[in-house]
Amino acid sequence: MKIGIPRGFLYYKYHVLWETFFEELGIDYIVSPKTNKDIIRKGTMQAIDEACLPSKIFMGHVDYLIPKCDYLFIPRIASLGTNKDIVCSKFQAIYDVVNNTYRDKNLKILYYSIDVENKDTELKAFLKMGKFLGKNKAQILKAYYIAKQAEKTAKMIDLNNQKLLLASSNLKILVVAHPYNINDEFIGKPLQDILHELDCEVILASIVDEKKARERAKNISRTLPWTFNKELVGAIDIYKDQVDGIILVSSFPCGPDSLVNEMVIRRFKEKPIISLVLDGQEGTAGLETRLESFVDIIKIQKEEKEEVTNGSI
Repeated sequence: MKIGIPRGFLYYKYHVLWETFFEELGIDYIVSPKTNKDIIRKGTMQAIDEACLPSKIFMGHVDYLIPKCDYLFIPRIASLGTNKDIVCSKFQAIYDVVNNTYRDKNLKILYYSIDVENKDTELKAFLKMGKFLGKNKAQILKAYYIAKQAEKTAKMIDLNNQKLLLASSNLKILVVAHPYNINDEFIGKPLQDILHELDCEVILASIVDEKKARERAKNISRTLPWTFNKELVGAIDIYKDQVDGIILVSSFPCGPDSLVNEMVIRRFKEKPIISLVLDGQEGTAGLETRLESFVDIIKIQKEEKEEVTNGSI
């Protein structure tokens, strides 16, 4: 049996957890390749026109995996807490979208569903999945707890590496984006590469103590419903005094991000902020121009502040 894992959506947030779990159980799996033009093209053909860019990318990865695996791993996540801790509906719907889009392919999809509000916890999802894979409870629990520890270690390493970047004397730019946007090879990595070429340290809002971030998000809004957006907003509150500028990155046409980005622009006026929308188009000329201008503005403002501080003005 071979499990196919699409390199899209929440893969970038949970891949260590998922892959370690399968490895500990001795289950063979394949991860789709990094996003490329062909994957986006195929995903766009399969998705409806109104779907957001990450949804189209995810469908492209699914399309790649179908002939290469026995079961597809399509996570369904509805809520990670109470009714105030929901996620975007696309994470709940993607299972059915994939199943219906490829209904003629006789798809086999591995069970994985989390809805904490209705008592479907992460542990329960892993127990059901492990049982389906033919493992006993002891094997499943052992694999799960090892996977959780691996996930915790990976997060600590990321946080420690980011602390080193925050100590740098270079300009530090906080990039506020979901991991499936900013870490995608085709749509997000070019932005990071441009900032590095401009001698900026890229600080990712997605690398943060998630529990602390959700608490800090209450300082900005107590009614924001989406868990992953809460974490990003809370990360801004945590990092804002350690960075020189903020870039809000979303994908077209994401409803939750467009609402949250507008709120952030209104609430965080003490830092230079720019909002960028990724649309999956080839070429980075326009992106380079906007980023270069933004970094130049930050440099000028920083120089002016230093002159005032030193008494030159």
